[in-house]
Amino acid sequence: MQIRDSMVPLGDGVVLEVRRIRHEQSRGPTLVFLHESLGSIALWRKIPERLAKATGYDALIYNRRGYGQSTDEPLPRPYDYQEQEGSVWLPRLLDKLAIDEVVLVGHSDGGSMALLAAGALRSRAVALITMAAHTYADHLTVAGIKEMAVRYRETDIREKLQRHHGARTDAIFNAWQEVWLDEGFQQAMDFGPSLAAIECPAMIIQGQGDEYGVPEQVTDIAAGIGPSARAVFLPDTGHSPHLERADEVLALMCDFLKSAVTKKAE
Repeated sequence: MQIRDSMVPLGDGVVLEVRRIRHEQSRGPTLVFLHESLGSIALWRKIPERLAKATGYDALIYNRRGYGQSTDEPLPRPYDYQEQEGSVWLPRLLDKLAIDEVVLVGHSDGGSMALLAAGALRSRAVALITMAAHTYADHLTVAGIKEMAVRYRETDIREKLQRHHGARTDAIFNAWQEVWLDEGFQQAMDFGPSLAAIECPAMIIQGQGDEYGVPEQVTDIAAGIGPSARAVFLPDTGHSPHLERADEVLALMCDFLKSAVTKKAE
């Protein structure tokens, strides 16, 4: 496999930092990884590389606007920032790179964007995997973000995030907590009606101990997508299943994709 980083211009002054993992003989869809609100390409750790190796699929990991070396994002974040990322910027990136069929893999905010992208991409999305995704702001989400805001001020969380986000750390953190703690955003966020547009098989994962989301996030998403969606709850797991239980989650992903992509090919 070859791993290569590059900057991809998308027009309108937007340039995204991208990492591609490619096999000498590529086959099947491309794995596309969408990071969380405080995430980045690097914070996926080895998950993209391991899943690409196990499946034989190429992979695309990218930093959204405002992250890494990508173009600044408009601030304050608009209420529809997740819809913009899922239905506008990701499809534009895929078109620019001439990537057709994809498997969407999203965590937290990236999981929500993956849901929206799956609906926007229609048949181009052959499978969908989310971890800790949200379709609405529940009481655990809001309480968890409030607690994190306190920890950001009073502990070494800010210093740890600076190792990954550098000078952008405060902007990234504040953009996240300010929009999610805005009551107008909380009332407006409802992706439930968008789920019916998802045509592909989906695996919706959440840790049973997720401090940022109620279990109904998973069951509501699965019900909204329909029979092609599978809900998975992992015991003794928090908000980041792919980091806390990497081997188990990778095995789940591989088993799911064997079935999902085979069905698509038929």
